[in-house]
Amino acid sequence: MIRLCTLLLLFTSSLIFAQDYTITGTVKEKESQQLLESATIYAESIKDSTLISYTISENNGGFQLDFKTSEPKVNVFFTYNGYKSVMKEFVLNKPKFEVGDILLQPQLQELDGVSVVGERIPITIKKDTLEFNADSFKTRPDATVEDVLKKLPGVEIDSEGKITVNGKEVNQVLVNGQVFFSNDPKVATKSLPKEIISKIQITDTKTKTQEFAGEEGNGETKTINLTIKEDKNKGMMGRLSAGYGTDDRYQLNGLLNYFNNKERVSILTGANNINNAGFSFDEIYDMVGNTSRGISFNSNGAFSVGGMSFGFGQGIVTTSNLGASYANAKKGKYELDANYFFTSSDSYNDQRTNRENFLPDGSFFTNSESNFEGTTKSHRGAANLEFDIDETLRISVQPAMSVNNTDSENISATESISDQDELINRNRSRTVSNGEQRNFTNQLNIFKKLDTIGRYIRFGFSNNNTENMNVSNFYTRREVFGDNPSDEELDQQTFTNATTDSYNLGFTYNHPLSKKTFVSLGYNFRNAMNKNEKSVYDYDEVSQVYDDFNTLLSSDFNFENKQHYPEAGFRRNGEKFRFGLSARYFFTELDNEDFLQSTTFNNKYENLLFTANANYSFDKRKRMSLWYYSDLNMPSVRQLQPVPDVSNPLNIVIGNPDLNPSTNHSLSLSFNNYNWQERTGMFFHASLRAETDKIVAVTTTDEDFIRTTEYRNIDGNYSIYGSARYSKQFKKDSTFTAKINIKPYFNYNKGVSFSNGEQLESNSYSITPRISTTLNFLEMLELEPGYEFGYTDTRYNLSAVDDINFVTQRATLKTTTYWPKNLIWGNDISYTYNSNVGPGFDKDALFWNMSLGMQMFKEKATLKVLAYDLLNQNNNTRRSTGTDYIQDFQGTVLQRYFMMSFTFKFDQFGGKKKKSSMMYLD
Repeated sequence: MIRLCTLLLLFTSSLIFAQDYTITGTVKEKESQQLLESATIYAESIKDSTLISYTISENNGGFQLDFKTSEPKVNVFFTYNGYKSVMKEFVLNKPKFEVGDILLQPQLQELDGVSVVGERIPITIKKDTLEFNADSFKTRPDATVEDVLKKLPGVEIDSEGKITVNGKEVNQVLVNGQVFFSNDPKVATKSLPKEIISKIQITDTKTKTQEFAGEEGNGETKTINLTIKEDKNKGMMGRLSAGYGTDDRYQLNGLLNYFNNKERVSILTGANNINNAGFSFDEIYDMVGNTSRGISFNSNGAFSVGGMSFGFGQGIVTTSNLGASYANAKKGKYELDANYFFTSSDSYNDQRTNRENFLPDGSFFTNSESNFEGTTKSHRGAANLEFDIDETLRISVQPAMSVNNTDSENISATESISDQDELINRNRSRTVSNGEQRNFTNQLNIFKKLDTIGRYIRFGFSNNNTENMNVSNFYTRREVFGDNPSDEELDQQTFTNATTDSYNLGFTYNHPLSKKTFVSLGYNFRNAMNKNEKSVYDYDEVSQVYDDFNTLLSSDFNFENKQHYPEAGFRRNGEKFRFGLSARYFFTELDNEDFLQSTTFNNKYENLLFTANANYSFDKRKRMSLWYYSDLNMPSVRQLQPVPDVSNPLNIVIGNPDLNPSTNHSLSLSFNNYNWQERTGMFFHASLRAETDKIVAVTTTDEDFIRTTEYRNIDGNYSIYGSARYSKQFKKDSTFTAKINIKPYFNYNKGVSFSNGEQLESNSYSITPRISTTLNFLEMLELEPGYEFGYTDTRYNLSAVDDINFVTQRATLKTTTYWPKNLIWGNDISYTYNSNVGPGFDKDALFWNMSLGMQMFKEKATLKVLAYDLLNQNNNTRRSTGTDYIQDFQGTVLQRYFMMSFTFKFDQFGGKKKKSSMMYLD
């Protein structure tokens, strides 16, 4: 507390002596006097070259640079892509300066008397790229890429590591233009240190076709490219970490990166039993984000990285992993990246669920408890190889293979109780299973540019071959009470062998009508064959072996999905307005043959789907987008087969072969604007989603609460979603920075289902405003307070069912101090409250993580003590609602432990530092 008070006193004193200053002017090209839009103007401290403030010129070349500093004078730089930069020193003897015209000359011209010095332009705006200089944004010495991303204007990172730029999600992070382990952005942002990064480039994500053809992306998602510093691009760097704590908690991590210009080799490994992916090296918390929930990525204890799953999606996970990645590129010849992952994980989870099920004339309650233990071992290898045969022909191949082995045991007990508190039925079961899944996928694409710019053809082929083999033992005892009591036992062994072989073939021709207008024609064919053999044997009390073949529960069927569709598209790419429209006509045939139950069906469907989008750029800061998209959801074989599935004695399922595919319609509108002068960002998004012919369950419940579920198509299900964000950055030279975010969310959902012949409707509204702030003082103290309020109101059309509403609240506070030098103290506190959970479930929890770390050996090593869930209040309780139920859930979570860990980082680089030109003005 004394340390915090001292830092706050220093902070207050610095603000008292700081003054506000404004510099205005116009940036022009010297010879033509052309006004230069998106020039970068920034102020640096003369004392230590620290970035104080920056701005971007408007479309009329005008700029206004506002900043706050206590220094007597500053250097101001005027830069524009392709032009020589200009520097002017300002003696701060008045609050406002008018500099008139700043004239820049093209970079190719040689100027007499120009001094060559290093320059750090904080931000450069090119046609379709936003480029940041990593060194211009001050962070702590041991910062990761994620830490510097949080400093960038318009960039937001949530508690689970999801990155957005001006409201648009970042779906891939590249290193020197190449994939780093996988397309999962978190692998690079959480593992690579900021100190080796030169530039951070943000662009619209492009498909391989758009990239090769030189087309623009659609702007709905973003790609971040991390450029390694030239003097760090040849050598190696790595980190090792080990920790051990109470309750035998442990964590081991290792990461090694080797760079040689365009060649890169990366190796990572880890092992832990604290629900951690195993490759985060955060010296404060050692949690891969989202520590306030006590897990790595998901609230249920599981996580996935680059297609690899860690755990079964529940409880506490003990994980070990090993991964390797290789990338190499030779300009104009080929580009290769390949990776391999091995993971082994053990999961444990106890969970309890209380559910109220609605009926037309009342309701009943289902209470269940389960205990789950499972082990999984996974191997996955993937590669991407691109050949540039010449400037007009590119061939790419992307194979991937995985093998997963699983063993699990699940013990559960379920009981159904009437609204008169009478026990109606009870079920106890135990399932032990082991299985293996093998999967091979491959994509082959051939791109050929033709004689005219924008004219090309693309040929694509892909396959997905999967085999699932499983052996399970299942025991259950079902008791029914009341007027017609019964007591039944099932003891079975099941052998399952299921294969899926899917092949896709596609062709696209793109033709320019003009430089900005294009049409495209294409044809696609898909064939997917599913073969399923399921043999169920009942236990024979006499022979004491599983040899009594159960025909009713067994299956042997082939299910084939053949689909082909022509498509046509039109698009117009203007400077400000872009528009696209495409249509696809689907011919689908579903064939099913069940050799055991003697049931067959052949269903044919025809569907016309459209996609449209329009984008309008008011200027380089402000943009509006409108999208419409539709797609098909085919019924599954289980939903189509008219054979009773009695594998769950409490819920018998019967398919409907007359089902139609459902169609999803999505309409969305978004607007985003970032004001460089004011450091304010605004983003708005609204969407309407409707599903026609939705496949819903039609449930009939008898007097013993035994359910029979069938399926039918209905309309009337839709949802409306809206979100907005306002962000504001404040900066006082190198002393103080602040960022505030206000994010309101709104969601409305209408659901339709059936129970005992009557239609059930639910109308659910939820409003969730959030506010968060990040305050940083001298890179010695960082505060991150946040608050979230959620209100949910669900109303039902049945008079026998009560409407429900509840409030959830969540307050968070993260504090980090880096003072005294080499000492790091971190706190992560969250309080969660749920106003309306069932009896026996925790309504609130105060969760607190604390760590104290000491850096040593010239900041190459960190010794840290971590207290996880200091107050021992962590829980995993939540409430959910649906069209015909309300459910409370509570599961196993990681609870209090203390751990001491040691982290050591090393590097060895060689290379040259690049010089740049700068023109000084008196």
